[in-house]
Amino acid sequence: MQRRLFALTALALGTLLGAPASAQNKPVIGVSVPAATHGWTGGVVYWANRTKDEVEKQYPGVKVIVKTAASPSEQANQIQDLQAVNKIDTLVILPFESAPLTRPVAQVKSKGVFVTVVDRGLTDPNAQNAYVAGDNPGFGKVAGEYMAKAMGGKGNVVILRGIPTVIDNQRVDAFNEVMKAHPGIKVLDAKHGNWNRDDAFKVMQDYLTRFKQIDAVWASDDDMAVGVQRAIEQAKRTDVKLVVGGAGAKDYIKKVMDGDKLVTANVTYSPSMIADALKLTAESRVSGKPMPATTIIPSVLVTKENAAKYYFPDSPY
Repeated sequence: MQRRLFALTALALGTLLGAPASAQNKPVIGVSVPAATHGWTGGVVYWANRTKDEVEKQYPGVKVIVKTAASPSEQANQIQDLQAVNKIDTLVILPFESAPLTRPVAQVKSKGVFVTVVDRGLTDPNAQNAYVAGDNPGFGKVAGEYMAKAMGGKGNVVILRGIPTVIDNQRVDAFNEVMKAHPGIKVLDAKHGNWNRDDAFKVMQDYLTRFKQIDAVWASDDDMAVGVQRAIEQAKRTDVKLVVGGAGAKDYIKKVMDGDKLVTANVTYSPSMIADALKLTAESRVSGKPMPATTIIPSVLVTKENAAKYYFPDSPY
């Protein structure tokens, strides 16, 4: 997978040039991810377990422990247990939410555990040693630019946000920045659909009740797009001409491939980034070589012309 590696600051370099995980370079790596509460996290869980086997096979003696959590509090308790009970010296974590996990992760790091944060950034970057994520500002920017062009620079848009996190803020801020350059487009509202089909369905029902003319919907996630389309169909509304989700769910990539009348594009944000993060972290901890402070995986616009390249029918997501 293509990656763009950002330069290390002097401070980050000093942090990352520490000793390997152990004298034998056989780290105990805890991997903490949200449970499969929607399609994208289902993909994360799949890639985490698959990569656990690959890493343990590639580096004999390295142990990888994967834990899933259904809430921020459960995840906070799990990472404490990983450190105290499982004696991990390395943690790869995709936080359930940013704010509630920042302090627990910082506490684990203060005990000497090397921390790689994935995707949902913490509110204090000092709580991590390394960060691996998709290009969240790019995710919002790419979607915004496509929608503005497809709408001809005019019309009404509603936004469905994800779970309250740093990455959600980055996506929405970038999208709104694009819309500022198109005064003919009015953003009617932006509410949290929590990257969840049912929550998105309820939010979209509210939008359809309140607004008599909606030209386009930025669902900002393919699972939310499912709920959005269901609400539109039930309300029998014909004013909505465009629904853009994101993250590259196979069902939505297939819609783009097949020329769906509402879903004409997507934006990549693969759950396999947890695999990239685990592999990069394991390689660094085993070799003792510093890991980049930040690794960003670009977001790409998917249209009918290139959709086949991003369609993986055997994937769980």
